[in-house]
Amino acid sequence: MKGAPEPPGDAPGPEDREVEERPEVTGPATRCTSCGSSHLTRDYERGELVCDECGLVLEESMIDQGPEWRAFDAEQGEKRSRTGAPTTLTIHDKGLSTEIGWKNRDPFGKSIPTRNRAQLYRLRKWQRRIRVSNATERNLAFALAELDRIASGMALPRNVRETAAMIYRKAVTKNLIRGRSIEGVVAASLYGSCRQCNVPRTLDEIASKSRIGRKEIGRTYRFMTRELRLRLLPTRPQDYIQRFCSELKLKGEVQSRANEILKLATERELTSGRGPTGVAAAAIYISTVQSGERRTQREVAEVAGVTEVTIRNRYKELTDKLNLRVML
Repeated sequence: MKGAPEPPGDAPGPEDREVEERPEVTGPATRCTSCGSSHLTRDYERGELVCDECGLVLEESMIDQGPEWRAFDAEQGEKRSRTGAPTTLTIHDKGLSTEIGWKNRDPFGKSIPTRNRAQLYRLRKWQRRIRVSNATERNLAFALAELDRIASGMALPRNVRETAAMIYRKAVTKNLIRGRSIEGVVAASLYGSCRQCNVPRTLDEIASKSRIGRKEIGRTYRFMTRELRLRLLPTRPQDYIQRFCSELKLKGEVQSRANEILKLATERELTSGRGPTGVAAAAIYISTVQSGERRTQREVAEVAGVTEVTIRNRYKELTDKLNLRVML
């Protein structure tokens, strides 16, 4: 006589086997890979994870996994937990319209019959046409797609893209686009937003990712700042130190020494009338030599986007005027 079968709950089901075979997911970095410190800071404006001790950038282009809304108690959190995507200025309709997905499946996940796919294709086509109904929306759709392409190529954070989209929308409202290329106005808006959000990028960096030359971007930027009355302070050499040191893989002591040199140079007005990237590159070169973590002028010049001659000229000015002792 056969024994009674075991209850189905005792045997491992397919879900249990799937959990057992699932690989372990590792979390974000908790210690610095350079100095081993556990004092890490998340910079949500730049999308970076930075070590407080040595200044090393452990992660960049981080994605904010949190909600797009604020809740001040548990009840508000439960009410808003199933809200849709947030409105954004980087989409021509601000993300308020719907879009028919490209997958040929119904809400239950079943495949749509072949006889109905032609109708679904027509619905998608008319949905795209309805979303862009006039010339202004067509302009915005093309321009914001170009803005997103340039910003993605430069790994710029979200707040810079939103600010650039706002500047471009103001230019469209005041009819500043007429007679100028859309790509040029987009590049100029992105350059202005980088300065406004304290994430400075040079004109050469933006020109390398766009299809517009450096001169046209600068000319369009000056015109837009005058017409839109954008109050932007000039970039400082200190704004480039952290990024250049991170790309050169330098320690925090080198970065601190470079900032000290620039502080002395600013007090004696040695930075006025000079390009900020060249002065920042010379200060980094001097700090690397003084700290014993030497980098060549060519390496620093490639990261800063300047020539070696510029670094040598700024190097001589800083060492002579500040009486810095550098053992070459």
